[in-house]
Amino acid sequence: MGVGNNFLKMYNTLMKVISTDSAPKAIGPYSQAIVVDGLLFASGQIPLSPETGAVVSGGIKEQTEQVMKNIAAVLATAESDFTKVIKTTCFLTSMENFTAFNEIYAQYFTGKPARSCVAVSALPRGVLVEVEVIAKVSG
Repeated sequence: MGVGNNFLKMYNTLMKVISTDSAPKAIGPYSQAIVVDGLLFASGQIPLSPETGAVVSGGIKEQTEQVMKNIAAVLATAESDFTKVIKTTCFLTSMENFTAFNEIYAQYFTGKPARSCVAVSALPRGVLVEVEVIAKVSG
């Protein structure tokens, strides 16, 4: 049991929790992101205003813009940016929003990381979009 505890302590020292007030606080028992071995694993971002915690008004384009701002804040806090994103996973509540979502997405992810995009029946707080990323970090 002692060996397991020592391993867990060592592993936790290799992980860094990323937290910023420039992105919405986690609305559950999770971190905004974790960095381990030079990689950032970000939790999914939804279109919440970091200042108010409220869902931004508007449709898929406005919501996607806010998601990208939230992702940018998490990336910046971890000394990373959109050019270092390796993989994204995108969740839409309707594939009818796919084209409009892609218009905004393409403005940010110019390096064309690997991506999955799926339709889901619902997302937290009734939002239309959620995006999570994996990225390289500096240092």
